[in-house]
Amino acid sequence: MSAESDEMPLGTREEEAADKPLGSRAPDFIKASRPLHMSWRAGIFLVGLAIVVAGVIMLPLPGPGWLVIFAGMAVWGTEFVWAQHVLRWTKRKYHEGTRWLKERRAARKERKRVRREAGQGS
Repeated sequence: MSAESDEMPLGTREEEAADKPLGSRAPDFIKASRPLHMSWRAGIFLVGLAIVVAGVIMLPLPGPGWLVIFAGMAVWGTEFVWAQHVLRWTKRKYHEGTRWLKERRAARKERKRVRREAGQGS
């Protein structure tokens, strides 16, 4: 990531991600041949499935289960539109959640400050 993208407001990054075209990101020479493209898709599906299954196994065990599951979804997202939609939805919910937590934290700090000032004024 460049420093320029770090300074970009959150909404702009989300809109930029939503503007990316959905669909296969396979190289053009693979897309040109239907049998090769179908083989490519099958390979991507199997690799993503293996990663997701590993993540599901890690859920009750010590390990980064959810992180691995999302990594498998990202692999699927390189080829399948439904996975791209799931990833976009997940990113949107993640950003909404972090924004909500930041607002809550700021409100709690403000309440503490107000209580502290009220206690000093007496």
